[in-house]
Amino acid sequence: MNSSKLTYENSGVNIKKADKFVKFISSLSKQARNNGGFKNIGGFGAISKIPSKLKEPHIVTSTDGVGTKIEIANELNKFNTIGIDLVAMCVNDLIVQGAKPMLFLDYISINKIDLKKLKSIIKGISLGCKIANCNLVGGETAEMPGTYSAGKFDIAGFAVGLVEKKNILHQKIKKNNLILAIPSNGIHSNGYSLVRSILKRKRIKIKKNIFLNKELLRPTKIYVNEVLKLIDKKLINACANITGGGLKDNIERVIPKTLCAEIDLTKIKTLKIFKWLKNSSVEDKEMLKTFNCGIGFCLIVEKKNIKKISKHFSKQFKPYVIGKIIRNKKKVILSGKINW
Repeated sequence: MNSSKLTYENSGVNIKKADKFVKFISSLSKQARNNGGFKNIGGFGAISKIPSKLKEPHIVTSTDGVGTKIEIANELNKFNTIGIDLVAMCVNDLIVQGAKPMLFLDYISINKIDLKKLKSIIKGISLGCKIANCNLVGGETAEMPGTYSAGKFDIAGFAVGLVEKKNILHQKIKKNNLILAIPSNGIHSNGYSLVRSILKRKRIKIKKNIFLNKELLRPTKIYVNEVLKLIDKKLINACANITGGGLKDNIERVIPKTLCAEIDLTKIKTLKIFKWLKNSSVEDKEMLKTFNCGIGFCLIVEKKNIKKISKHFSKQFKPYVIGKIIRNKKKVILSGKINW
């Protein structure tokens, strides 16, 4: 047999391994299938029913990735949590509009099919979908030799949600509403290029650092179940997912003209990992612009609803007041300093 014969496999793409991976994903998706009996994984397109109980259904879509947190996963050779991050980054955006996540698709591009690594990633995605109560209905795994160096890969997620027109969180914010912070459980999936720059500058080997080993791959908190309950009970007027750009930039996105979110930074309950980052020569302004600093999600609510809202959260993620809505030309005013 001529070893120099040109084949797709010789050029770096292994279709058989890819097929095995598709079968593995299919076996996972069967465990939580709610798509009307359609076989979606491995097909050309996913088919799903639209719930009949919605009178005026509106579709909300979101797409995101996990950034260079992937490089931390590669360094620690641990891939079972970034799939949860991927789902979280998408579905936490959907609920800002009041939408219930329904469908999720993933895209994984990699230099060479590594079944152990890919199975670990997809298990995390499947678990994230389970937490968010949405269906993993399909995706794509692209083997791209020459595009990525050995062991490198990237992932992206795509989520679809549905919301009844009357439940869309839009233009419901009023003067004197309070701003509640829901704690994050860590860095989530933003700011990792700065984190990695700090690690490089300080010559830290995270494999040998128990604290960082645990913190840097802690998966992003999924807020779907708690927030959707609040929406169903009409307890919130608006909310914001605190991701890239930090507290100010993300709150600003939901504040209407003539109103302003006045936030007292001294109220923020930060976490140990952010204190570590702050003590690594990062200025306050940069911390606030890059990281969530301990706040993963914000709610804008009527004062009378705070006790009812609090009942829907565990102790770790109990919301607390950090500000209020006032009238001002500026959309966000930050006062005070975080107590690091």
